[in-house]
Amino acid sequence: MAYNEHLADKLRQALNDRKVSFEEVKMMGGLCVMIDDKMCLGVIKEDLMARVGPHEYQRFLDKPCARVMDFTKRPMNGYLFVNPTGWDNDEELGVWVDQCLEFNKEAKSSKKK
Repeated sequence: MAYNEHLADKLRQALNDRKVSFEEVKMMGGLCVMIDDKMCLGVIKEDLMARVGPHEYQRFLDKPCARVMDFTKRPMNGYLFVNPTGWDNDEELGVWVDQCLEFNKEAKSSKKK
């Protein structure tokens, strides 16, 4: 198992509940959720990957379940990893999903046009 399927299902349900159109892309050994051609959320092993954005980064990093996303051995600005204690409860997951969706509105697409 490259990534937690239970978390992937919970993400799908949370996005469907919010009536958000999304695309799933397998990358980095995990699952990336793309919204409007922008990386928004994902699952890497047991962790939620959350793109919270630079404005709210420190506030969310201060949560005990969050840590710097350093997948490439360098911190990625605006991205965090969230361990299972931060996403196992649907309400807690919802906070992360809502923040990522909010930032996604202002995020730039990396897709070549």
